[in-house]
Amino acid sequence: MASEFEPLLPRAGHRHRPATGGWKSALFIIWVEVAERFAYYGISGNLISYLTGPLGQTTAAAAAGVNAWSGAASMLPLLGAAVADSWLGRFRTIVVSSLLYIAGLGMLALSSMFSPPEGQQCNVSADGREACPPSTLQTAFFYVSLYLVAIAQSGHKPCVQAFGADQFDATDPAESLSRGSFFNWWYFGICGSATVAIALMSYVQDNVSWAIGFGVPCIIMMLALVVFLLGTKTYRFYDSSDSNGASVLCRVTEAFSAARKRSPECGSLVEHSERKENDVIVDEVRSMARLFPIWAACLLYGVVFAQPPTLFTKQAATLDRRVGSSGFEIPPAALQCFSGTSMIISVVLYDRILVPLARRVSGVPLGITMLQRIGTGMALAVAALVIAALVEMRRLSTAMEAGVVDQPDATVPMSLWWIMPQYVLIGAADVFTMVGMQEFFYDQMPSAFKSLGLALYLSVLGVGSFMSSFLIWVIDGLTKKGGGTSWLADNLNRGHLDYFYLLIAALTALELLAFLYFSASYAYKRKTANVH
Repeated sequence: MASEFEPLLPRAGHRHRPATGGWKSALFIIWVEVAERFAYYGISGNLISYLTGPLGQTTAAAAAGVNAWSGAASMLPLLGAAVADSWLGRFRTIVVSSLLYIAGLGMLALSSMFSPPEGQQCNVSADGREACPPSTLQTAFFYVSLYLVAIAQSGHKPCVQAFGADQFDATDPAESLSRGSFFNWWYFGICGSATVAIALMSYVQDNVSWAIGFGVPCIIMMLALVVFLLGTKTYRFYDSSDSNGASVLCRVTEAFSAARKRSPECGSLVEHSERKENDVIVDEVRSMARLFPIWAACLLYGVVFAQPPTLFTKQAATLDRRVGSSGFEIPPAALQCFSGTSMIISVVLYDRILVPLARRVSGVPLGITMLQRIGTGMALAVAALVIAALVEMRRLSTAMEAGVVDQPDATVPMSLWWIMPQYVLIGAADVFTMVGMQEFFYDQMPSAFKSLGLALYLSVLGVGSFMSSFLIWVIDGLTKKGGGTSWLADNLNRGHLDYFYLLIAALTALELLAFLYFSASYAYKRKTANVH
């Protein structure tokens, strides 16, 4: 098909105007991600409250359910990135994924509007609301809608960020530095968006309507798609001819075949040009294989990342969250805004103060290396979990002193400000580890597989979420065995979240040691590009 009839997939080798790319294009793409993150966190930030509220699930089941969905949403980008890199291209994948996203969010809003079956017995909750058990149809429709959002994210998440980073040429010194700043300001944008989404949508969902709380993200996502299409003429595209149209799986298969042909017995049968191409393919696969130990040593950070929207939120729900003379009560999910605010401040401090100072000392263009940045965030995460455990010990002793241990719906007379430090430290840790992983896996992947590189970073969060679900299931089962009380009991005053946090902190500390071991011997790849 002629290129003029296919604007969503520019022809490889086409020379774009010099004015394409750079910050002008990147700002369009950052806005799209800001809107998408608003939609995502508008759903995920308070999802555990919906599962334990209107859907009537237990705390352990709801936390495991949120982690399973989050894990799927973070693992599926491996498939979406492969499709984008080998077939659709990033631009077209973003458009298709956005349409699926809009459909999933619309269905999610619709699912919350289902009426309970006739004759259904409803109860009145502690806050005076009528709580009716959901029908099987409503529950099924809800989960279909929720996982459609996860499928949509599989193409959207890795491609938007990779497409944004594509607007800067890594081989140009000035644009290479701009690309480093791009990852920082990218995270600044999504942190600000997530903070606003959680604060606003959790209040609407808890106090107005779940239908409106799910519907607004759908409208925001529609606007995101419009903005993305408006910037089409400004975008910079890369020549993909070096991949020869091969899929990711075919490329790996070719590598094994190439390795076999490189043996002495077969050397005389291979033409020089074919041998040269095979060498390139083998080098690509080897460079990807070198990333595996680093990837594996980051997995437990995904478990840490899963705590704020789940168990941190349930922990916060028990505290006195009233502020101001009016006694306004902050929704428990909105306390995640502490993390978002910490991220925003940390990004600015990192990009404008830490990087210039570290650059003068180390001589590294980015101030510190990408792996040093990731390791620093892991250390901060360990500190955050230890503090979370100490705060939970204080909360349990306060509940005991106040005589509300057996009153799960009662407010523990302990201010919400006690829980703020763990959110702040988690936010700072994310700026180091999350942004570091994004830049590392994008930068170190072969040029034909940049989307797959960002999907690899997302898979850390996905595997971590599944690991968190597994830990919850194992700990809940073991601690209830023999008639005992679960660490993750519905009545948190009888549970032991402090033990759970300390367990994750210990595992993360061990992970940090493994990360330091593997990163010490890692050699960064050289940069090449074929930008048009």
